[in-house]
Amino acid sequence: MENTQGNEIQLHGDEEIIEVIDLNEEDAGPDDLADELEDVDFEDSGNVEDDEGWETEDEMEAEAERDDSELTFSKHTGLVLTVRLDPATNSMAVTGGEDDIAYVWRVSDGELLLECKGHKDSVTYAEFSHDSSMLASGDMSGLIKVWKVETKEEIWSFEVEDLEWMEWHPCAPVLMAGTNDGNVWMWKIPSGDCKTFQSPACPATSGKILPDGKRAVVGYDDGTIRVWDLKQGNAIHVIKGQDGHQGALTCLACNKDGSLVLTGSVDGCAKLINTTTGKVVGVFTVDGGKAGGARDMEDSNSVESVGFCNILPLVAVAYLDGTLAIYDLATQAERHRCQHEAGIVQLQWEESSSVVSTCCLDGALRLWDARSGSMVSEYLGHGAEILSFTLNREATLAVTASGDFRAKVFCLQRPDR
Repeated sequence: MENTQGNEIQLHGDEEIIEVIDLNEEDAGPDDLADELEDVDFEDSGNVEDDEGWETEDEMEAEAERDDSELTFSKHTGLVLTVRLDPATNSMAVTGGEDDIAYVWRVSDGELLLECKGHKDSVTYAEFSHDSSMLASGDMSGLIKVWKVETKEEIWSFEVEDLEWMEWHPCAPVLMAGTNDGNVWMWKIPSGDCKTFQSPACPATSGKILPDGKRAVVGYDDGTIRVWDLKQGNAIHVIKGQDGHQGALTCLACNKDGSLVLTGSVDGCAKLINTTTGKVVGVFTVDGGKAGGARDMEDSNSVESVGFCNILPLVAVAYLDGTLAIYDLATQAERHRCQHEAGIVQLQWEESSSVVSTCCLDGALRLWDARSGSMVSEYLGHGAEILSFTLNREATLAVTASGDFRAKVFCLQRPDR
């Protein structure tokens, strides 16, 4: 998902089209309708069996008011754009919003722990450090602030060009960020010692520090992917041209040991890359292998989110048209296609199961069993689209951020628990 501003939600790829369906297949006048009603036996209209499939007004109202959440955090006064859990304890959540504020709050009871103020624009990124001792918040304008969680004080700030992504190092007090001028920044916190990884003037749209902590993979607006050596500051591999994407990268993820990276793009294609060799070793699409090219980019089905399963050789790719595709990593064959009625915003695999969760523009959180392709459960409660979500380690809780100005905590129940 691209940066969000105001009340306008913009996805990669085509604009969402809302189709209005006329329930009458043909134009019917009053006389035609009267003729159709002549054969209706009104005396049997009270038969319960004939009402099967219809909902009463009370049932429809109950469905509209259904809220499966355990807790609602409602301090934001604008769209809630991002949410994360602290990695050390999973007891704190941080949410960033259109109101230019990030809030840290306790998941168990919603108690406010820290207000991160002073931003100039919507807070689109908020991340805890690996040990949860620090929190970084970044806004659309490029202002980044770092806070010490325990003392609730701001300990560092820096301003860059418009922010595209931000991430903490997995085991060191080091923060990385990519900007729309093509630079990738790396700072030691709180000293502020800085290193930049420069590339041609092209937005660095997505990035990920690999688990070894020595390399990072960055995707760019021109479809290029670079594997950077963080110590030396040079690009180890540059994947471009036909090997790269034919449009801007939207997302990327790595497997558990960092040997493979999966990238997604507005060209409707996901690519599997070996980070050691820099070679593309797999290509995934839902249209029979036809990836979007420069000429048909407007018609391509943008990839919105990707991820690796930790316990099975499977990957998941979420598309703008609402398709969640599960692929076999070894054969690259599509195993299941899980269809949503609206565009998928984000997917996340559970750490120790074959269940993958999705959040959607229809405001629902859904859990899918990748082994069977069937939906395990569905959670409702938001009055607008879910823009971000995260799971705790045990996958017993999900925290969501929505365009309805709220964040919610859902207790995830499954038959196997």
